[in-house]
Amino acid sequence: MKILLIGPAYPLRGGMAQFFSLLFGALNKAGHDTVFHRFIRQYPTFLFPGKTQKDESGTPVKVESLPYFNPLNPFNWPLAAVRIARERPDLVILNWWIPFFGPSYAATLWLASRLCKTRVIYMVHNAIPHEKRPGDMIFTRLAFGVADGFIVMSEAVKDDLLKLKPGAQCMYNPLPLFDLFGEPHDKETAKRALGVSGHVILFFGLVRAYKGLMVLLDAMPEILGRRDLTLLVAGEFYEDKQEYIDKIGALGIAGSVRVLDRFIPNEEVGNYFSAADLLVLPYRSATQSAITQIAFVFGTPVVASRVGGLPEVVKDNETGYLVPPDDPHALADAVLRFFEEGKTDTFRRNMEAGRKRFSWEGMVESITKLYSQLPR
Repeated sequence: MKILLIGPAYPLRGGMAQFFSLLFGALNKAGHDTVFHRFIRQYPTFLFPGKTQKDESGTPVKVESLPYFNPLNPFNWPLAAVRIARERPDLVILNWWIPFFGPSYAATLWLASRLCKTRVIYMVHNAIPHEKRPGDMIFTRLAFGVADGFIVMSEAVKDDLLKLKPGAQCMYNPLPLFDLFGEPHDKETAKRALGVSGHVILFFGLVRAYKGLMVLLDAMPEILGRRDLTLLVAGEFYEDKQEYIDKIGALGIAGSVRVLDRFIPNEEVGNYFSAADLLVLPYRSATQSAITQIAFVFGTPVVASRVGGLPEVVKDNETGYLVPPDDPHALADAVLRFFEEGKTDTFRRNMEAGRKRFSWEGMVESITKLYSQLPR
């Protein structure tokens, strides 16, 4: 099948670029004739809260792609549609995670459908955004109106999608493993590389309000009252960092919390997950998380909030523990329980056994199955 991908890729950074690069490789491996039209730009600078949109890793994920699509420039959209038509693809696949891209997707795909016969599938990470803005539903419905089918990566997202587009042709396939950061490292070697020792718990990824770092900080005094450990906060702040620093100071936990306010490059990710005894995801809301899929690769047990699609991945008392959201006491109790019960090896074995659920081959099979079910 001739497949055309439209989405971010290197030199742009982030989970969406990595996801589409891994999908591109899986489609090619399965024998599909796959072409990748990557984003020229992604977000306008004034809307982007991070330091840079470029991947500055020493080991970036590079795939063969063409810089053909600019969602910020309406004059590019007709040209992008013509380039799609020239490829004459059987299927066009796009990433969907925020409504900002709705107008560019809708206009480009509407015109492309007039120039060639193809089908369109969205890989839906979030049907409804975590942080809502005016116009979100209008832009989302506009974009979804030109799609023939949808792949969702959690049942929570499927429910949201069907509320927005009742009767949509959709198929569930869990988010595959993000297996691009190497193999697990020796734990003590990884700790030395990060300058930590003893027990370590990890909060990893971009810091945003919905991810609940404040909840974890509120749990820390109770944790530290019974267990000597270090909390590593590794990720760029998309919120006011000072509020978090003030919270750490007010709680008197500064000696046990290390904050690294930066986007972690690919070559360093393995050290954090290898050094950590436990990954903590105190999310206040969620769909699914690529962070859990990295944890499965490194065998790092997880404590996560029971929200969105996280319980579909983190199995309570099998690969980690689930707790109610916004409950520092329950979170502290789960972290302490993990260390007291000594289930590290059991959880890791269960994670190893469960990795088959999260294969890229399975994702490719779901895409081809959904395509076969779309009306011609």
